[in-house]
Parts: sequence; C-alpha cells; structure tokens
Amino acid sequence: MRTLLTFIFNALGWKIEGKFPSDLKKYIIAVAPHTSNWDFPVGVLARSALRVQRAKFLGKDSLFKPPFGWLFRSLGGYPVNRSSSHDMVHQVVDIFNSHDEFILAIAPEGTRKKTQKLRTGFYFIAKGANVPIIPCGFDFARKTIVVGEPFYTTENQEADFETLLAFYRKIHAKNPELGIE
Repeated sequence: MRTLLTFIFNALGWKIEGKFPSDLKKYIIAVAPHTSNWDFPVGVLARSALRVQRAKFLGKDSLFKPPFGWLFRSLGGYPVNRSSSHDMVHQVVDIFNSHDEFILAIAPEGTRKKTQKLRTGFYFIAKGANVPIIPCGFDFARKTIVVGEPFYTTENQEADFETLLAFYRKIHAKNPELGIE
C-alpha cells in the first residue's frame, strides 16, 4: 500500500524538502497552515512518501463515526471531543509517556478557518512529554512538503512561537487567504 501511495504522491507532482529525523522515536509533527480539506489526503500521501507510516493524528470525533470511522482509525487517527473541555494536553502527554515510540501529526491552528495565531495545545504537549516539534508545511504553490528541523521548547514561549511562525509564514497554503498572519 505504501508503494501505491508514494506513487500517487509522485504522480501528482509533489516533492519533499527536508526529512524527519531517523534517530528520534517520539516527536510532534506540527503541520501548518491548515486551510483546506485537501491537507488531509496530501498528508496521508506524504506520510507514505516520507516513510513515517507510524505517525498518528488527532481528529474531531465526528470523523470517526460511520460510515468512515473505520477508515480514519485504520489511518492512525485518534478521535478528539472538541465540544467539551477535556484535559487534552495531559491525555496526549500520557499517550506519549506510555509508548516507547510515538509520532503525532497535528494542525496547530486547530481549524481550517482564518486564524491570527497558533493554538497552544501542541506546544504544551511537546513541553509536557519532553519531545521536539518538527514544523512541517504543505506548500501548494510549489507542490512541496517542507520539513523543518526538530525544535525543542524553551522557557520563552513567545520567542518559541515566533520561531515557529517564521517557518510557517514561508509556506503557501492551499487557500492563502486563510493562512497564518
């Protein structure tokens, strides 16, 4: 299956710039800007091309109901109830801490709508689990998956977010008008 997905990725003209670290067993792939439903299928294809099949993702719980719930679970999804305030950060930190290897892909904006900033959940998950953030962007203008260097959180949250935003501002989203400012 991986070979077929990689073939489709290449046939659609996509390419990869950068790579995920082979020496790290746990990290967060923070994919932004997230502006389109097309981000998901491109992400599934890219996951195969980048050989990070074990990467998991969080998705709104309604995606995991029939008729397609089985598909999202088989692709590595974890359902998230966004309608109530469950302690998601601690739940995901616990998932990281209970596995020897765990890679989580997450959209730091948490929505496909226009946003002025990144949400903080992914950052506090990385901080709590003591794992790096790998910034990643789907540059639709260049049909390129851009993978950044591992980024470890510091005690200066404001500077950390500015570093991450500087990476994402160079990425051309599918719907640029919805991208991060």
